[in-house]
Order: sequence, then C-alpha cells, then structure tokens
Amino acid sequence: MNEEFDRQSSFGWLINVLANDASKLFDNELKKHGLTIALWPTLMCLWEEEGVTQRDIAKKSKVENSTTTRTLDKLEKLGLVERQPDPESRRSFRIYLTEEGRALQSQLVPIPAGLNKEYLSVLESNEQKELIRLLKKLVDRV
Repeated sequence: MNEEFDRQSSFGWLINVLANDASKLFDNELKKHGLTIALWPTLMCLWEEEGVTQRDIAKKSKVENSTTTRTLDKLEKLGLVERQPDPESRRSFRIYLTEEGRALQSQLVPIPAGLNKEYLSVLESNEQKELIRLLKKLVDRV
C-alpha cells in the first residue's frame, strides 16, 4: 500500500463523506414534499431565472443534458414546470415554473440553508468564510 496516501486525510474521501451525509439528510426532507434531491439543481436554477433553455439549466447546475431532460420530465409530471416553445429556435423550449413550482421555493430553500448552518456551526465564522471561498474556487474549475 502507498504510505503517502492517507484516506483519512484525502480531500476526495472527506468531501465524499460530507456530501453523502448531507445528501441523505436533505433527500429525506425533500421526500416529505414528494420530491427527491435529483430534482433540486433544476428547481434552484429556475428559482434563480425562468425562461431558460434546458441546455442553460444543465450548464448552470453542472448536470448532464440527458439528466436534465429526465428531471424536467419528472417536474412537468409533478406540475411544477412547463415547457414553452422558444421563439428563437424551433428545436428548443424555454422552461418556466408553474405557480405551484414557484410556491415551493419559500417552503424548500430553508431546508438546505438550515443544513448548511448546522454543518458549518462547528467552525468559527472566519473558518466558515474561508471554507466557502476555497470550495467556490474548486467548483469554478469544474
């Protein structure tokens, strides 16, 4: 075994443990609303900006275009989004939230906000800011 590699100090292992735990907790909360964590990135994108294309959503949420297609199908079946023809392209659609989809924002956004606060509570304020700054720097590379 390579002695230079320590799983307990591995960025990948550490971030994966945190991400899996947070995902599990968040998914359990979303299920209470009839949703899953897989739908979350698309909803967040649409709460930030409606009338975007599927490609825009995929790029912004860093999810594959094919995954976004399936997600939009599910959200449409749930009555949370609707596809409208794109006036600039016959082959694409603009995605809009329904009233029900918009209304969910105020119910759901406090859930991850609370989880984030809980996770970060073990860090000092300056440590929290530095961690977020460093993580953003890493995400920007993706």
